[in-house]
Amino acid sequence: MKSLTIKELYPLALAEGEGVGTAYEYFAKRLALRRWLGQGGEKTPRPCHILIAGLPQKYGSSLDFFLLASELGAELTVVDDRPEAIAKGQRSLAAAQEQGFLPALVPNWLTTADLPHLPELTPAQPFDLVLSSEVLQRLAPPERSVFVARLGELSTAVGLFAPNADNEAHVGRSGLGGITLAEMQALVLHPAEPSTYIDMPPFPPGITRSDEQREQATSGRLEALAMWGLSWYARLEKWFPGRVRRAYAHIVYGFSGHF
Repeated sequence: MKSLTIKELYPLALAEGEGVGTAYEYFAKRLALRRWLGQGGEKTPRPCHILIAGLPQKYGSSLDFFLLASELGAELTVVDDRPEAIAKGQRSLAAAQEQGFLPALVPNWLTTADLPHLPELTPAQPFDLVLSSEVLQRLAPPERSVFVARLGELSTAVGLFAPNADNEAHVGRSGLGGITLAEMQALVLHPAEPSTYIDMPPFPPGITRSDEQREQATSGRLEALAMWGLSWYARLEKWFPGRVRRAYAHIVYGFSGHF
């Protein structure tokens, strides 16, 4: 994985109709993914086929995962049970490609009739890596276990990201449900590393910007400096006290296995 800045990730967020908060989220997630996917050093094999298991319930279309597939030269399959989410993802990818991003990426889009069980997919054609973000919280608790178990059948490496239920301000404002760290730990039965919190931007959620301000953010020097500072702030998140991360992090995540 390349070491990209928040400024470099910002155009992907714009393609999804999102802003700097989503770019910050993508940067924080990539820090965690780089540690996990690079645990074997230079000898770590690259995943050849990646599955995005469910698209986000509300924010964006997980273009950071699309970017990962593009960087690795991997085949990409995207599955969701909501046709409107698939259509939104296709529009987001098209918008990014119109700006010159992810030019060679042609995902396999799949609409499933049953997200927890994913009957359209078979372990006979396994994936090297499965990623899922902002999906678990919209499943009933019994379905979450079924879903994660199914992902484990499809791949030996599964990365899960979900809204942090203990950050009441964030889940309340977003209107999403959430997953506690304890719930994530219970779902990830064979953790590659301890499940924990990420994504603590030092600004309140829900900030809106005009088109002119968004354009300034992609080209202005002061905005570039601010995003550079945010990148270093994101790297320091792991050193914050646990009680602070529990209360203010937007995301809990867990990684299972290796590829």
